[in-house]
Amino acid sequence: MRYRSFIGPIVTMAASYGAFLYLQGSPFDMSFSLPEGHFYVVSLVSLLASVIAFAVGVAGNRLRNTKITFLSLSFLSLAIIFSVHGLSTPHFLIHPSQLPSISSPLSLVFATAWLWMSSLRADHPWVQYFSNRRAALLPSWAVGLVAVGTLLMLKPEMVAFIPLTAEPINWTVAAATISLLGMVMYRYYRSYLYSRFPLQLAIVYSSALLIVSQLVMIQGETWRASWWLYHFLLLFSMISMLVGLAKQYGGSGSLTNALRALYTTDPVERVTTAISPSIKAFMIATEKKDPYTAGHNLRVTLYALKLAEEMGLRPDQQRALAQGTIIHDVGKIEVPDAVLNKPGKLTDEERAIIELHPVKGYEMCRELGFMRDELEVIRSHHERWDGRGYPDRLAGDRIPLLARIVAVADVYDALTSHRAYRKAMAHDAAMAILTEQRGSHFDPACIDAWTRLCERERASFPLPSEGLRESAATLSGLSPA
Repeated sequence: MRYRSFIGPIVTMAASYGAFLYLQGSPFDMSFSLPEGHFYVVSLVSLLASVIAFAVGVAGNRLRNTKITFLSLSFLSLAIIFSVHGLSTPHFLIHPSQLPSISSPLSLVFATAWLWMSSLRADHPWVQYFSNRRAALLPSWAVGLVAVGTLLMLKPEMVAFIPLTAEPINWTVAAATISLLGMVMYRYYRSYLYSRFPLQLAIVYSSALLIVSQLVMIQGETWRASWWLYHFLLLFSMISMLVGLAKQYGGSGSLTNALRALYTTDPVERVTTAISPSIKAFMIATEKKDPYTAGHNLRVTLYALKLAEEMGLRPDQQRALAQGTIIHDVGKIEVPDAVLNKPGKLTDEERAIIELHPVKGYEMCRELGFMRDELEVIRSHHERWDGRGYPDRLAGDRIPLLARIVAVADVYDALTSHRAYRKAMAHDAAMAILTEQRGSHFDPACIDAWTRLCERERASFPLPSEGLRESAATLSGLSPA
């Protein structure tokens, strides 16, 4: 059921293409030769694409983020080249030529290529290549497209050498375009499962409509009702993007912040922008209670996410992990300060109070309607593989997987952080303790994955305590202690 929200884009594609097939074979598929109407519809699509490109481009320039620039270039390409399609409408401004039939699929080719680039990982070689040229990329591409478009309008016969309408080239190009758009849908949807940003889902819907538009372009007969359909599909695609941008803006207060959250590569920001307002409120309450937890919760979350990625967990599981881990100690709100911050050894009674915090946190969050995965992290992160943990004495696979992951991250951070009653351990000493307790305290599979991760990324462990504590406090709205 984790892909339930992907049904919408699939149904949208199926319904749109089904409508085209039905219309194409029906008596309603009449010819509507309306050059002026065609020009106005195409101009509206180009205008909306220009608005999207401009808004995203300005934000991308401020953020110096190449992937945001790619997104802007995608809609800029569609806006400029598709406007050529409108301006070259037969019997409107120029004489009939191949330019309208060439410029239409060409606009999708370039738009799709840049959209696909925006979906790549930040460390992809192509992203790195264009990152070094980011400042000149948008203006030079815009000038180039305008220059080429103007030249083609003056000399439309020049497009004769572009065989985009001849078979099998047209189907080959269409297949490549649809394949790239399919990858865009998949990648942005996986990101959406993690962060739940509305713009990500809007890109998925927009790409779905672009896929059907591509199919209708090839199969439709010019001026017939079924052929007109792809123009309106492109229009709906642009409207979908604008709605997504508006919702993204509404959730963050500025488009720049919205896009920063969407494409951030900073692990701290990645976590804090993906959590819900209710969880952020708990973060603030917990950190006011115990300043140590400001950095601890965030470090444990970052460790847990790294371990989850190493173990191949799905994006929706990683989102649940982040939401549960960032407040896994929320139950400490109800622990007396004298017990919580006691520098010496705890009495049995004090330890019993401390060991109630998973249950207290679970009960608080359950009343607020938190999902099961997050609740399991909060309640079970102190369970042990051998069944000697608390609060429920669960053992082995009965302990939820996300809680088993957090247990490793929690103990590692506790060992490598300074506390009131002891100094921080070195990484190797902490790893020796974790390895020694493999199969007793910890799930062996989690320890094996953690060991692989630490060996591969040795320079990343442990994370800096002070810097992250201050980052966590700032991002949750508190002043660093």
